[in-house]
Amino acid sequence: MPDGALPVLDVKELKTVFRTRRGEVHAVNSVSFDLKPGELLGVVGESGSGKSVTMMSLIGLLPSPPAEVRGGQVMFGDQDLLQADDDTLRAIRGARIGFVFQDPMTSLNPVFTVGFQIMEPLRKHMGMDKRAARVRAKELLELVGIPDAASRLTDFPHQFSGGMRQRVMIAIALACDPQVLIADEPTTALDVTIQAQILELVKDLRQKLGMAIVWITHDLGVIAGIADRVIVMYGGQIVEHAPVKELFGNPQHPYTRALLETVPAMHGDRADRLRVIQGQPPVLAGPPDACPFRARCSHRFERCDRENPPRVPCGPAHDTACFWDPATGGPRHV
Repeated sequence: MPDGALPVLDVKELKTVFRTRRGEVHAVNSVSFDLKPGELLGVVGESGSGKSVTMMSLIGLLPSPPAEVRGGQVMFGDQDLLQADDDTLRAIRGARIGFVFQDPMTSLNPVFTVGFQIMEPLRKHMGMDKRAARVRAKELLELVGIPDAASRLTDFPHQFSGGMRQRVMIAIALACDPQVLIADEPTTALDVTIQAQILELVKDLRQKLGMAIVWITHDLGVIAGIADRVIVMYGGQIVEHAPVKELFGNPQHPYTRALLETVPAMHGDRADRLRVIQGQPPVLAGPPDACPFRARCSHRFERCDRENPPRVPCGPAHDTACFWDPATGGPRHV
């Protein structure tokens, strides 16, 4: 990743709301981050923290209604994706921004061959004829490590294992050489052996192709092995952001610390039991007017009930949204 490189994706103050019969759900609250060329940005947090909704909001993948993007800016080059019309977004999705979903069996069309589904974006976005698209589809299957690629092009999704289907999804996402790949928990449903193979594949492809990657997961072990930077989400907002080594070595937010403590340990005082985060995630019925983690936090101050802490610097390229300072054990000067 070049030093000082301009972001390939720059998100500012993104807000997304779902309208329901019981009222509005404020799923994404003023989220800001950037993604530099060639880097891998990890996005971690519990289910319901806003990870997937944030990334789907960027490129118009949420159904509207009930979803509504209420504010913010998403700059992809010189194009604000939130201001783009449907035709522009369709031209960007698949061609310049690839998306790998969590469950390949529901993302792949069961009535079309794998070859047809890989060839479709090549013909639509790249203008290839059928023969050229077929050659490229075979190359893509080989790239993602599927043996006997030529014959597998005529197979249907149900004829592939779970790990192989995920490789097919990655091949489709890579078909048009996108600048950005967004991977939404792509290894969650796979066993650990296949998960390790997919992670090695992503590392290899990133090195070969030089694309920027956003990797969404709840697994901190995965992030530790592949990410350059990490953003931690809770309650629809970013509560900590840091380079991966800094985050693991010097976590600042109580939620980040709690997440790290839930990772099973082989040695030390945590080896004999599995820790959990007590309590439940917040109900996002309105814009945040207090710290979303306060009900589950052992370092809560009175101020946490009155204000939503802003993100403040706490180290080199490191910021957190918390009034507590772990260095002193007291209030942080915000």
